Amino acid sequence: VVVFFFYLFLLYFVFLFLSPFLYAQQKDTVVVQQLNEVIVTASKTQRQLSSLPLPVTLVDKRQIEQTGTIRLDEILEEQTGIVMVPEIAIGGGLGVQIQGIASDYIMVLVDGLPVIGRSHGNLDLSRLAVGNIKQIEVIKGPSSSLLGSEALGGVINIITQKPNETISAELSHRIASFNSQNTSFSIGKRSEKFGYSFFVDRLSSDGYNLKMDLTGQANSPFYNYTLNGKLFFDPSEKISIYSSGRYFFQDLDVSPSINTEKDLNTMLRIKHKPTRELEFNYQLYYTNYITNEENKDASGSNLFVNDFNQKLLRPEARLNYIHNSNTLTLGGGYVLESLERTLFENTISFNSKYFFGQYDSKAIEDMNLIVGLRYDIHSEYNSQISPKISVHYQLTNAFALKGSVGRGFKAPDFRQLYLDFTNPLGGGYTVLGRAVEVAGINRLRNNGELLRLVIDEQSLGIPLKAETSVGYNFGVDYKAGKVSAEINFFRNDIKNMIETRVIGVKPTGAQVFGYLNRAKVFTQGLELNLNYKPFEKLKLTAGYQLLYAFDKEEKNKIETEETFHRDPVTLETIRIDKSDYFGLINRSRHNLNLKAFYKIPQWRSDANIRLIYLSKYGLSDTNGNGLLDNYDSFVDGYALVNVSFTKKLFKHYQIQVGTNNLFDFKGVNPLGTPQNRIFINPGIELFGKLSITI
Repeated sequence: VVVFFFYLFLLYFVFLFLSPFLYAQQKDTVVVQQLNEVIVTASKTQRQLSSLPLPVTLVDKRQIEQTGTIRLDEILEEQTGIVMVPEIAIGGGLGVQIQGIASDYIMVLVDGLPVIGRSHGNLDLSRLAVGNIKQIEVIKGPSSSLLGSEALGGVINIITQKPNETISAELSHRIASFNSQNTSFSIGKRSEKFGYSFFVDRLSSDGYNLKMDLTGQANSPFYNYTLNGKLFFDPSEKISIYSSGRYFFQDLDVSPSINTEKDLNTMLRIKHKPTRELEFNYQLYYTNYITNEENKDASGSNLFVNDFNQKLLRPEARLNYIHNSNTLTLGGGYVLESLERTLFENTISFNSKYFFGQYDSKAIEDMNLIVGLRYDIHSEYNSQISPKISVHYQLTNAFALKGSVGRGFKAPDFRQLYLDFTNPLGGGYTVLGRAVEVAGINRLRNNGELLRLVIDEQSLGIPLKAETSVGYNFGVDYKAGKVSAEINFFRNDIKNMIETRVIGVKPTGAQVFGYLNRAKVFTQGLELNLNYKPFEKLKLTAGYQLLYAFDKEEKNKIETEETFHRDPVTLETIRIDKSDYFGLINRSRHNLNLKAFYKIPQWRSDANIRLIYLSKYGLSDTNGNGLLDNYDSFVDGYALVNVSFTKKLFKHYQIQVGTNNLFDFKGVNPLGTPQNRIFINPGIELFGKLSITI
C-alpha cells in the first residue's frame, strides 16, 4: 500500500510540473492578489506582519486547508522552531516547545482568551480543532509584558473565522487510517447590526497498537465533539457587542476504566469608540476544564481515581488611544483561579491583579518602536514587573532589521505545589508537589515505602520561586522579487526554572519525583526561513532551527569537576568531558522543514509535499550522574514526509486525499526494555476528505 501511494503521488507530481507546458496556450483566468498579512496577538492591535519588530510565525487558513490537518498540534509541528515532544519520564503526554522552552511556559489562546487544563503537565493541543480557524499566530520569546504568567516563552493564538456579509456554510467529512472519522459543519452570516457563526466538529478513532503482541492499545478508541458559537451586535456606530462560547467533550474507551474530558468557556466583550482616536474594551471571560478518570482492573475495581476541575474567571478593561499612527494601550484586570482535584487534599485557589501599558510609535520614518510594561500582583508570590522593548527599522526597500528584549515570568502552578500522586499502573512511582513534599515523604517512610532519599533532606519543602526569563531576539528580513528570507538570533536566560527531579527511591525500585528551581538555564540559537516562488503556481519554503539548551550549573560542573559514566555492560568507568554534555532533555539540536506547494488553475487543483526533520533528543539521565550526556537515553533523529492533493469539483464540492508519514517511520522508545522497545508512533496514515460549501 505504501509503495502504491508513493508511486501514485510521484506520478501526480510529474503531471503537475508538466502542466505549465501542456496548458501553455490556455489563458490563466485566475487573478492572484498579494495582501499584507495582519496579526493582532503581538500588540493587541491589528498590525501588518511585515512591520512587526518581533519573531512571529503566521499560519493562515489556506495553508491549514492545503495540508489537510485537522488538529492544532498537527499543523504546528510543521513550522520552524515549533516542536512537539513527549514528556515520557512521568507520563506528561505531548507538549509544544518554542525556542527550546517547554510547553509549561507557552500560553495558548483562542481568540485572545487563555486555554486551561494541564491535568497531566502539558496542554493537550490535539483537543483544539482547526476547521473554523482563520489563522494561527505564534509569538516567540517572552510575552509577559502584555499577557502575564505562562507567556514566559511565547504565545500561540488561534483566531477563529468571522462571518461574511452573505450567508456561508461548509460541511466536510474526512476518513483516515485506524477508522478515524472527522465531520465538521460551519455556518455564519453578518448583516449591518447583527451577525452569527456556528461551528461543530466530531472526531473519532478506533485507536491503534504500537506493537502487535502488546497487551491493550497504546492509543485508545475515542470520540470527541467541539462546538463553537459567536454572536455580534452593533447597536450604534460607536458601540459593538460580541459574545462567544466553546464546548469540548471527549470520551476515551478504556473499559472498564472511565476517562472523560470537558472544556467549557464563554466570553462577553463590549467595545465603545466615542471618537476616532479613542476606544474602550470591556471583557468578561469564564472557563472550566473537567476530567473524570477512574482506572480499574479487569474485575472493575478502582485502582485509583484522578478527577480534575479547574475554573478561571477574568474580567478585563482596556483603552486604546490612536493619534498620528501612534497607539497607546492601557489596561488591567483580575484573575480568580481554582482547582479541585482528587490528588489534592483541599480545593486550591489563586487570585491576581494586573495592569499593563504599551506604546506603539512610528514617530521616526522607517522605524517602529514598541515599549510595553506589565505589573502583576499574585496572592501567593511577590509582585512581578515585566517590561519589553522592540524595534523595527526599514533599512532599504529590501532589508529590514528588528530586535526585541523582554522579561517574562511564570508562577509555580497547582501541580508543582500540591500534587500528591502514586501511579499503581506505572511501576508505582510517586510525584509530590513542593508544598506537600515533606508530608508525602514522611507518609512513605511510615508505610515502609521509601528505601532512601537521594537528596539532602534539608532541601525538602523549601518554597518554590517564580521563574523569570530575559529573552533577546535580533533578526534581519529580506524581501525582493520572488525571494523572501528572514533570520533570527535568539537567547533566553531563565532563572529558577522549575523541573522534575528524583528525590527518593522505593524498595521496589520505583522513583519518587519532586520539583525544584534550577538556578540558571539558557536556550540560544538561530532560526532561518526562506520562501521562493520561481513562478506563480509554485511556492517553495524552507525553515531551520539550530538550538543549544543548557543548565549553566551542569555546564560549569562538567568543565570544572570530574564527572563519570559507568558502562552497564563492561563496568568500565569513563570520564565525561565537555563534548559529551548534550544539554537539557527533550531538546533537539536541529529542526528542519521543507515544503513545496503547487497549483494548477486549469484543473482547479493543488498539491503539496512537506518534510519535517527532528534530530535526536534526550529523554532521561539514565546513568544517574546528574546531567544529560551522550551515554544517556536518546530518541534517534527522524524525518516525516506528508503529502496531500486537493481538487475542486463543480461549484460547491472539493475532494482531498493525502498521506502523513509517507515512508511509514515508527521508531522505538529507548526507555523500554530490550524485549519490549515499543514503537513511538503508529506509522503511515492515509486520509480522504470531501467538502461541500455554499
